[in-house]
Amino acid sequence: MIAYRATLDLPRELAWYLAGLLRADQRQRRTPKGRRALSVFRHAVLALRWFREGTRVAQLARDTSISIATAYRYLHEAIDVLAGQAPELPDVLADCLRENTPYVILDGKLVPTDRVAARADEGHHLWYSGNHHKFGGNIQFVAAPDGFPLWVSDVAPGSFVDLPVAVDQALGALYHAAAQGLPTLADKGYQGAGIGVHTPIKNPRGGNVLDVDNRCHNTLLTRLRCRGERAMALLTQRWRPLQRITLCPWHIGD
Repeated sequence: MIAYRATLDLPRELAWYLAGLLRADQRQRRTPKGRRALSVFRHAVLALRWFREGTRVAQLARDTSISIATAYRYLHEAIDVLAGQAPELPDVLADCLRENTPYVILDGKLVPTDRVAARADEGHHLWYSGNHHKFGGNIQFVAAPDGFPLWVSDVAPGSFVDLPVAVDQALGALYHAAAQGLPTLADKGYQGAGIGVHTPIKNPRGGNVLDVDNRCHNTLLTRLRCRGERAMALLTQRWRPLQRITLCPWHIGD
């Protein structure tokens, strides 16, 4: 075995913030002092190494002299306390309205995952996306006009397409915000989502083309909406496990 030193390219304040959340969670559960294998700071560093670098759990366990089962438990504890800080979509939209945000962007992302054997009632693989030809979980996200991520939904199995997941997870709150002057921009996959959700106009059938006003509408909408792609890029490039989840897929949204 070769030992070496490494630096985690995250601010120390972030580790202390997560450590504070973990300490509050332990106090709430009345965990006795001295019963934990790691301090809350080392616990936080373990989780942040996984988030930032995608470090294998077996390696995290070896580096901290704990069992793999304990490392998985500590990782899930950190995920849970961080997910507990996430705002709900109505609160996010209320903040946008107070700040006079002109619009928000709705989009979906298939987060790849390991092959999952679960099947739907119809017999097909529940987590397999026919559109993307891979296994994964469908999450919906709302972004600011500059492409900064504001909210992420709970995960749905990959066999579900964007619109039904958005109906279940997001559209109710988006309709309410649209009625108060905050529209939503989305791509063609959300066509028919409802009032307040603006999508491109599809080309008519039979080889006909759109008139100039509709083409202009599509161009402007696409140029405003495309920045939503930055939101998921920020998440997946900053936090590498989101490029492919190896934990239980039902935790992808967390």
